[in-house]
Amino acid sequence: MTTITRLLAAIALAVLATGAAIAQGFSPQQRTEIETIIREYFIKHPEMIEELQALAQTEKMKRVITENKDTLFNSPRQVTLGNPNGDVTMVEFFDYNCGFCKRALDDMITLMKNNPNLKIVLKEMPVLSQGSMDAAQVAVAVALQDKSGKRYLDFHQRLLGGRGQADKARAMAAAKEAGLDMARLEKDLASPEINATLNENFKLAEEMGLNGTPSYVIGKDVVVGAVGAPGLAKKISEARCGKATC
Repeated sequence: MTTITRLLAAIALAVLATGAAIAQGFSPQQRTEIETIIREYFIKHPEMIEELQALAQTEKMKRVITENKDTLFNSPRQVTLGNPNGDVTMVEFFDYNCGFCKRALDDMITLMKNNPNLKIVLKEMPVLSQGSMDAAQVAVAVALQDKSGKRYLDFHQRLLGGRGQADKARAMAAAKEAGLDMARLEKDLASPEINATLNENFKLAEEMGLNGTPSYVIGKDVVVGAVGAPGLAKKISEARCGKATC
């Protein structure tokens, strides 16, 4: 996007987002001239409409992230891996039956190993099936039992990295293999915290317009899809130092 098109997009975005404020800042004649310039430019360059929409969506997403930052990055219900005091946080919304999430598991492990100052937050978002919901409920119960995240990570890798469809039976088997207290796990599955946690995750996803997995929030950016470790590492660096590579 050239300087002039960026300027036009910024003006158009301001007009659309804060029409009342703009009206007070310009005379009727000035406002008409600005609107005419924008209209004529978009007629000649219709592709700019998509760029403007993307810009508006980006600004909206940043605002939503800021408004929900406490729940998004520091909820007492979340699972935290990596460095809990890291200078950058990567939040991942995932489904245990999502093939792309399975592919992205190695990306998360790689990033955690290569970024000692990276805080990783996992949020279950079971959207694909009842099996996904049942598996997510077991995962939340695992998190209630393991605040350190170590056994949760073991469980998470076993279930997400395993073959076949995830459901309650597979999730319980993964929890047992990870060394969880199964009697307590069964008890915790009846806790109201299970649904409270999942509802919190769904509400966050809805606020940000996320409807697929995996979806990431890194700094003030949203990344949708399994973009790979290099793509995520670039976003982490941008959040850390404003450049693709710090």
